[in-house]
Amino acid sequence: KKSYMNNFILILFFSIVMLFFMIYPAMMITAWIDKTFGLPKKFYIPLMLILVVVLSLAVGIFLEYA
Repeated sequence: KKSYMNNFILILFFSIVMLFFMIYPAMMITAWIDKTFGLPKKFYIPLMLILVVVLSLAVGIFLEYA
């Protein structure tokens, strides 16, 4: 049986590895949001960085519990 700390560390490890692979999907999602809703330019890069982190954490959680 794994402890919660081991799960947390594995999720972070998987997420850090996936950071580089999630840049392209985050760019595409941000471009779609910009094209659809007219995103102000000052929110473009922060939104993309937030999406990279969220997508990486989502993949890390999926890899840990799948």
